[in-house]
Amino acid sequence: MARPTKDHHQTTTVNLFMGVHAILDVNWDNDFISWELDDFCGIDHVYIPTQSLWKPDIGIEEMLEQDKFYQSPFLGAYYHGLVQYTQEQVVRSTCKMAVYKFPFDIQRCNMSFKSLLYSNESIKIEVYENNTVIRELSRKAIITQYEWIFIDITVNNKPVSDLFNHSKMIYTITMKRRSVLYIVNFLLPIFFFFCLDLASFLMSDSGGEKLSYKVTVLLAVTVMQLILNDILPSSSDKVPLIATYCIGIFALMMLSLMETILVMYLMEKDSASQDDETDQDGDLNENHEDKKGRANFHSCIRGMKRCTHCASDVSTDETSSVVKEGSCSQLTEVSLVLGKVSDELGEIEKTMSQLSSRKTEKKRGYWTRMAQKINKIFSTCYVTAGTLFLVVMVSLWSLPEDNK
Repeated sequence: MARPTKDHHQTTTVNLFMGVHAILDVNWDNDFISWELDDFCGIDHVYIPTQSLWKPDIGIEEMLEQDKFYQSPFLGAYYHGLVQYTQEQVVRSTCKMAVYKFPFDIQRCNMSFKSLLYSNESIKIEVYENNTVIRELSRKAIITQYEWIFIDITVNNKPVSDLFNHSKMIYTITMKRRSVLYIVNFLLPIFFFFCLDLASFLMSDSGGEKLSYKVTVLLAVTVMQLILNDILPSSSDKVPLIATYCIGIFALMMLSLMETILVMYLMEKDSASQDDETDQDGDLNENHEDKKGRANFHSCIRGMKRCTHCASDVSTDETSSVVKEGSCSQLTEVSLVLGKVSDELGEIEKTMSQLSSRKTEKKRGYWTRMAQKINKIFSTCYVTAGTLFLVVMVSLWSLPEDNK
């Protein structure tokens, strides 16, 4: 049961072979087991109980559960002293995942094999096969891949040592995540919600339907973010690109909602100002008509007085002088000139009132035109920003994976 070596200062070499099919195969040389084939009818190997011979305590450093595997009760002993032990094992191990490019990520997980007790002076671990053989055998032996696609398995030819000077052989398994389901169930729905938000710019801003529509779409994206928290692994130092994608779409849609609120506020402000100006214009028109009526009334009275005075002068003294007749004729001409001036002033006043009414009509649609300009400029910037954001996200997802 002791370590099988004739000299305790001699190192026992343990050859290790591991495949993704979860079969652990180790073998080593036992200096005390050997026989001649001719002496034993050509028998080159026998199987004996595992308790009968020494075997190395090789374990996986990253393993979480040590009891979920089938332990073989036999060892294989060969005539030249080689002892082989095969153990079919299901490994549940820890692996730090890099989910920066989730769901287009490629994971590389290490499985470190080492002796729990013996140091490098006693046991030396070596690779039984090279990387090419291990890769091909693993690719043929793997049965189910579920969410992951097996890409490669590599092993360092030179073992490393830990703090306790224990020999350690590290296998690196490379796998790629199946991203189709995440694209169909998550990325595309969020993109469709963004397209629906873009289509809202074709809706009218006069009613409240556009505002409620945008709020509904924004809440739908919020629900998708809650789903992301459940499916996204949390063992990452960087913010995943899919989280940036969600936050970016959410931020753009929130800005669109705020712009809609601003446009509706300006249009309501314009409507309120139109109602106030309508009331003021009614009061001004009434005052203007009153003043104009009074002015016309006084002018008519003055004209009548002048005509009466002129007629009385003529009838009182028929034999009056030529001077009085001349003065009366002059007054008559003056009254005619004043009448013409009054008519011209009326036309000027009418023209001024028309100009003021046109100016008032122009003032009435100021905020509405301002809201339309804001909506047009924002929609252009929104489409441009959304397109650039999507292009940047696709380019970041398309960058080659870091090999570190």
